[in-house]
Amino acid sequence: MNLITDPWIPVIRQNGQFDWIAPWQIAETENPVIEINAPRQDFQGAMYQLLIGLLQTGFAPDDEEQWLEYWKEAPTPSELQARFATLSPAFDLFSDDGPAFLQDLDLPDGEAKPIAALLIEAPGGKTLKDNLDHFVKRGLANQLCPSCAATALFTLQTNAPSGGVGHRVGLRGGGPLTTLVLPKASQTMLWQKLWLNVFNQEDLQSVDKLESSVMPWLGKTRTSEKGQITTQSDVHPLHAYWGMPRRIRLSEPSESGCCDLCGSHAESLFREYRTKNYGTNYDGAWQHPLTPYRHDPKKVNLPLSLKGQQGGLGYRHWLGLALQDDSNGDKAAKIVRHYNQERGRMLADKGGAALWCFGYDMDNMKARCWYEARFPVFYLSAQQQTDLIAWAGELIDAARETVKILRNEVKAAWFRRPEDAKGDMSQIDAQFWQASEAEFFRLLDSLATAPGDGGMAPAEIYADWLKVLIAKMLQVFEVATLTAVPEDLDLKRIVNAKKSMLSRFHGNKTIKQLKTQAKTEEVA
Repeated sequence: MNLITDPWIPVIRQNGQFDWIAPWQIAETENPVIEINAPRQDFQGAMYQLLIGLLQTGFAPDDEEQWLEYWKEAPTPSELQARFATLSPAFDLFSDDGPAFLQDLDLPDGEAKPIAALLIEAPGGKTLKDNLDHFVKRGLANQLCPSCAATALFTLQTNAPSGGVGHRVGLRGGGPLTTLVLPKASQTMLWQKLWLNVFNQEDLQSVDKLESSVMPWLGKTRTSEKGQITTQSDVHPLHAYWGMPRRIRLSEPSESGCCDLCGSHAESLFREYRTKNYGTNYDGAWQHPLTPYRHDPKKVNLPLSLKGQQGGLGYRHWLGLALQDDSNGDKAAKIVRHYNQERGRMLADKGGAALWCFGYDMDNMKARCWYEARFPVFYLSAQQQTDLIAWAGELIDAARETVKILRNEVKAAWFRRPEDAKGDMSQIDAQFWQASEAEFFRLLDSLATAPGDGGMAPAEIYADWLKVLIAKMLQVFEVATLTAVPEDLDLKRIVNAKKSMLSRFHGNKTIKQLKTQAKTEEVA
């Protein structure tokens, strides 16, 4: 199968029809494709990134003016097909001895692995040997169709976590967050969803021909047996879309049957691959255009990609994903900043856009959870953007202080000696963040339309947020302490903890500052 010429991408068309298309068919305007229909959520995100990478590599516009022309009217399918055809030699999924998509060009030996090991959550070799695969069982995907095999391969190479000695992590680190800007308007063509995340050639250098500095499987693998590293200066900037940390080669597919992941019938199925350690060791100041990074304010340490984390994605992360969070150095992905500065105006009167954030929460080699969320993004003037960063930061800081107080007092209500009690209290945090999220984004909409003059936000915003904080804090406290069974069921301890919580809340320095800005001293 060739990933450029053959129909292998599962999609949904405008009339609701399920279909399979080749990449160039995203430009069809008759009953157009409106969404990818992957069998797994991580595959959904991976297919978006793969198609964006194809457009960026093979169809990047000359400048922003040409980008806008193709935004208003997609290229003809034949035009896109012709441009993508130049990439097709690099996109064979299986080859006996030549280049194969995201696979080591020369891997004569290597350890044989079942095809299921391409899936990030698959139990590792030691887990299987010790019979510890209690929750994620072995043998759940013994055979994959070419479509699922290709997507699993791309998903692994893009998100690769640490995989044992010499099995390298992905170019962005293991389990990176990806952020894409998507139009809010319903029934938007898939073409526009992808195109909104493509840079013009003035902002990201293009390439004229197929070369291994962009697609590493076209040449000898940059191995790392002696600790050799690969930095941005060693390869082309577009290499970021096609990172290949793992040395993998798919074994020859076998007879026809049904895919264990998507259930589709395929003429050939992949059951095994070979792998070897010490693949490409990415290091240095890599910054993938679709990923947000944490920057060291002292500029001593290199930027670190933001990762999925326990508790999921919520409004406490919004600043760092959509703009920048000065409290910790988080900064939105390059593509999001480009939208904020250049393209937001175009969608401002057409429903705007949303930020789709997704990624794995990894604990070294173990995938704990897949998280994704959609957040608002706004087109703002420079002053409005500066003000919104400051104003939203004040609301989030107050919420963080509230969470600390709530967590400690729930613990005090539960236990006679809370300082000695061990255990995970993160569920209390998660309940508060979730309970207050809708109100935060309601107020954020108001802040985004407030006049930006470098001053404080409207006093009523601060007053509303104080009411939300105290209401949600009390709500979570009461649910946690009165519907659970605390140690010895000491109601006096619960009442005292509640009094302490309210006293600490009203006495907190950050909350007092918010009250001053709200021009009120008491919040009911």
